[in-house]
Amino acid sequence: MKYWVGVASLDHVRGGVAGGFCQLGHGKHAPVKRLSPGDRIIYYSPKTEMGAGEAVQAFTAIGEVLPGEVYEGNMGGNFMPARRDVNFYKAADAPIRPLLERLSFTQGRSSWGYAFRRGVFQITEEDYAIIAAAMGIKI
Repeated sequence: MKYWVGVASLDHVRGGVAGGFCQLGHGKHAPVKRLSPGDRIIYYSPKTEMGAGEAVQAFTAIGEVLPGEVYEGNMGGNFMPARRDVNFYKAADAPIRPLLERLSFTQGRSSWGYAFRRGVFQITEEDYAIIAAAMGIKI
């Protein structure tokens, strides 16, 4: 089992949660193919909308990748993003600022936001447990 953080605006995260799927890297196939059934994924939302909106700076969804293959969603206008099905847990949003000194990928870094520029990255089980607990999830 691996643990992942995906980065997406809050409106995109909410759409994925409602539809029971994840998309990563603006719909690219390669990031989604790295996920396996049973992996855990947490979404971080920097803003309410892609490229705009108000600051969120919180972890906004958490779930488990379900069995099944990567598939394409039809968003119209020839946009066919890669997706995987996810069982999202009922969870509270967790602001990142109280967690900065506890997470290995932000601890001691004044430029903590740099880690999120990758769009998706693997985290440790310990980091996952810290974020999950902040979101009200017991693991």
